[in-house]
Amino acid sequence: MLLYIAKRTALGVIIVLLAVALLFCMIHLIPGDPARILLGPRATPELIAAMSARLGLDLPFPVQIMRFFANLLRGDLGMDVITNRPVVEIVVGQLPYTLWLIFLAILFAGLIGIPLGCYSALHRNTLFDRISGFVSVSFITTPSFVVALYALLIFAVALKWFPAVGAGDRGDFLDQAVHLVLPVFSIGLAWIGYLARLVRASMLEVMEESHIRTARAFGLAERRIIYHYALKLAILPTVSVIGVGMGFLLSSALLTEIVFARPGIGKLIYDSVITRNYPVVMGSVLVSTVLFVVSTTVSDLINAWLDPRTRATL
Repeated sequence: MLLYIAKRTALGVIIVLLAVALLFCMIHLIPGDPARILLGPRATPELIAAMSARLGLDLPFPVQIMRFFANLLRGDLGMDVITNRPVVEIVVGQLPYTLWLIFLAILFAGLIGIPLGCYSALHRNTLFDRISGFVSVSFITTPSFVVALYALLIFAVALKWFPAVGAGDRGDFLDQAVHLVLPVFSIGLAWIGYLARLVRASMLEVMEESHIRTARAFGLAERRIIYHYALKLAILPTVSVIGVGMGFLLSSALLTEIVFARPGIGKLIYDSVITRNYPVVMGSVLVSTVLFVVSTTVSDLINAWLDPRTRATL
């Protein structure tokens, strides 16, 4: 298990480095002069040249990327060209909002989707199973930003049950929790459908395996067979999907944060791309990439712990 952890961690580090290098190249291929866009159409050539020098854009591309990785090793992500604050400080200030949003969305989806899928598998082809399948597919096919818009219009504007925008007052836990309800609902709704369908399919497959039939032959209680043997294996694909789905959750968080005017990494990336604020874009996407790799690594380690057979796949 320790060897598997070491290999999986090393693979995650390599993925992060390659992803950051690729992103650095893609950003520099975007048409337009970032210095001119930042300073506006009335900027003089001297100001544009000074801004380019400040951002390091006047250096050859290989020198720029080497300088970026050298600063990265020291934990320096650069300075925000607009507010002149360290990028690390800006990203760290926005990160908790997105992490809480994603974590609660996964928790919300898991608490509903996993029992729903398990119950549907145990009552296969019944009316409940068919209704559950229809509802789950409907949830999956509805984009999160559409859910966010309708949730905003219905529950915030029309019914006035929840606040429409913002993240709540800092230090007021209850106010922040109330502001999270609609964003978490908007992101988690589709994942209820994903998890329900996935758990149902996994449960149906596991319930037909030989060790389940053997357990029944020995007279074990059906409840114990389901929760101690079947569900433990059926949950493995769900753990993997949640880990890989971090990228989709981040993209959903971006749109949700825009709709509800919430702070967060997604909103920060969007605003930085619009203004071509290179240091903040690189810092934000770097943190997002690390979150994605860490989530997939943790999900793989959990799978390896639950099912030792998967350790031989790396």
